[in-house]
Parts: sequence; structure tokens; C-alpha cells
Amino acid sequence: MTITLAPIQEISLAERFARLGFSGLETLSRSLSEQDCEQLLHDWDFWCRPAQRPPIGDWHCWLVMAGRGYGKTRMGAEWVRSHVEGSSPLIAVKGAPGRIALIAQTSGDGRIVMVEGDSGLLAISPPDQRPKYEPSLKRLTWPNGNIAHLYSADEPDQMRGPQHGLAWADELAKWRHAEAAWSNLMFGLRMGLRPQVVVTTTPRPMRLLKRLLEDKTTIVTRGSSFDNRAHLAPSFMTEMIRLYEGTRLGRQELHGVFLDDIPGALWQRDQIEKLQVTEAPNLRRIVVAVDPPVTSGKNASRCGIIVAGRGENNQLFILADESRQGLSPHGWASAAVAAYNKFGADRLVAEINNGGELVEALIRQVDERISYRAVRASRGKITRAEPVAALYERGLVHHVGSFPELEDEMTSYSGEPGDASPDRMDALVWAITDLALGPRAKPRIRSF
Repeated sequence: MTITLAPIQEISLAERFARLGFSGLETLSRSLSEQDCEQLLHDWDFWCRPAQRPPIGDWHCWLVMAGRGYGKTRMGAEWVRSHVEGSSPLIAVKGAPGRIALIAQTSGDGRIVMVEGDSGLLAISPPDQRPKYEPSLKRLTWPNGNIAHLYSADEPDQMRGPQHGLAWADELAKWRHAEAAWSNLMFGLRMGLRPQVVVTTTPRPMRLLKRLLEDKTTIVTRGSSFDNRAHLAPSFMTEMIRLYEGTRLGRQELHGVFLDDIPGALWQRDQIEKLQVTEAPNLRRIVVAVDPPVTSGKNASRCGIIVAGRGENNQLFILADESRQGLSPHGWASAAVAAYNKFGADRLVAEINNGGELVEALIRQVDERISYRAVRASRGKITRAEPVAALYERGLVHHVGSFPELEDEMTSYSGEPGDASPDRMDALVWAITDLALGPRAKPRIRSF
């Protein structure tokens, strides 16, 4: 495979100097002092590609929607840093320190990626400008007094009240409670002369992301993994091309393409999102459904584990996606039992087409008290899923928050050759079937 070098206008200044060859670089290095080299090391204008620079003009949201490895995290961190170190009037109010919101799917994600990551705020800052990070307070404080607070999109109410002048939202397409978290963020983005937010995310066809793309106050930067291949391991690119180039997942995750629902899929994204709720009511029954993997070990397939419940008036609720990949048989059995105990489930349902009696044996090795039911697939996936999809069409199934990976499978699986195995979707179908379509079991009286 031959990869053509990017045109000179699309590469960074650093890459241009690299093309001078050894003699040219040696001449350049001799002309720089030690202080110059230190400054150059943290000069984003020198290292970034032109497309990675912030847009100019009056905008509210800068949406960076690109493939894996494009450099999105670095772009978000450098954007925050440029305002902090420049004492930007956008975040300062009458000389007071600026307040910045950093939002990730979870607090752990924010700390690992946005703060402490290789391209996070601590790593990119010059030593004399590096912020003080206080993990217990989820706060960063810069030497000039500017402050950033770290929030979890899984807990939208954290942003109800605080106000900010700038915000950086990372991996928006993964947020379970995207609408609520985004709304609370926007209500608090009211400090300074022109509050702004940058969103760095790999695309998923979600309603909020679609609205941002259509908003006239949004500036969109698109890109693919291939744009940053000079800074990615060659083996990574080779493997990603081998596995995903030419596939729908590759277009989304590598090329950063926003994909709508596909014809023939049983579920539509808008349908799922309209039925989404923030919490479940008291439930009469809860089940954990398991779609065990065929293989085992570190390269094992994913084990689909979905938790669902049934309330009054035949309303059904998807409570959690506890699916795991790459676990041993004992590992996924332990994960399934942990979900059973965590949610106080009435029953664990497992497909046994590939494991037979071994599936139950594994489950009972972990906890012999489990209420267990084996199910065997005698029909194709689409045929099994159609009655469940009909319940969604009738407005009877609600997702408690969003489950991006599960919903990706639901809205992209059409049963055509080449479709990936929908492990999460299979587990969901078994859970809903047991709750609403299977033989009626006398419900256990649940304590409220």
C-alpha cells in the first residue's frame, strides 16, 4: 500500500523543517539558544497542522469531529491553554480570574485524558505555566489565577449552578446523559465578553451532535486518522486499515464521518432518543441477559451483558450495558453475576447455543444462588429482534440515559453479510423477550 505525503500547505511547520534533511536541521538548531528550544517545544503554532488551529471570527461552538488519533485532545487542551496564558478577555470578568469547565463522560475519563493524558493540560504546559491539579477538588489552578473545574457528564446536575466563560467538552458522542449535561453547561456558560465551547469528539449519529452541526453559530473542523499518521505508530495504521478500511465503522471511527441510520435497520436513532428517560420508576422485575462469547482469552469476542426491567403498564427500561470484551469465561461470568447483584435482579438469562451447559456451570461457580434461565436461539437474529423492535415502535421501551455502543449496534445491524456480530443487541433482545414476550412468570415482590 502506498500513502502519498500531504501537500506542503497541509502540514505543520515542524514537518516542513523536518523535510529540510539533517544538514538543514543542524543549521537551524545551531541558530537557536537553549531558551529558544524550550519555547519551541511548547509552541503549538509550530507543531500543529493548519487545520488544527482555532477558527477566527464570532462563533459560539467549535466542533472538532474527527477520527481516532487525529489530535483532537491536543487541540482542546491547547485552545484552553491559549486563553489561560493569554489572559483572554473572553474568560476574565473585570480583571477577575477566568473560570473554565472541563467535561468528560466520567470524572475518571477527564482526569486520564484531559488533565493527565499525553496530550492533556499538564503535559502540554510549559513548566512555569503548569497548573496545580487538585484531584480531590477536581480543580486546576494556573499561576495567573485562572481556574478550571472538572465535571462528569454522567452527573449533569454537577453543572447546575456554576458559571464559566469557557468550556471544553470531550467525546460528546459518548455521553450517556448528553442532552441534560449539555443544557446545564449552556445555562452556566455566561461569563466574560463572548463565552465559547470547544467540543472534541469522534462522531456518532446522535441528535445533539446533529443539532450542533446544523447550528449557524457552530464552526466545524473535520478530519481523519490519516491526517495525523506521521505521529501514529505505523503498525496501528496498518492494522486499522486492514480491519476497518471500507467498512461503516471505519468511515466513522477513522475518517470521522457522521453517519445517519442505515436502510433496513430495525431501530432508528430518533426513535430511541425520543423514548429516553433520565431515571427508571419502581420496577416489578429486573433481568440480566447474557450473550456469551464463542472464544476466550485476551482476544476473545465481546460478552453482551444488558440489564433491563419492567414497570407498571408494561413499560420496559434498559438500565445498564455491562458488556465486556477480552475476558476469560470466568471473567465474563463474574461480570454478569456482578450486574445481577448490583441491580438486585430476579433472573439471569443466558444464550447457550455456543456454550451449552457450560454457561450455567460458569455462572454457578461464581454464585450458585443465581436464578438462572437458559435460552437457545432457534431463529435468525433479525427474526428474534423484530418483536422487540415492535415494542419500541409502540413506545414501550425506554433507555435510562444513552448507551452509545449498544445503540450503534441497534441502528446499524440489518442482517446483511459483513455486519459485525451485535453482542449487545443480542443480549438486549433476550432481556426484553424474557420480560415481555416470553412465558409470563410470577413476579417476585420487590421491596421499594
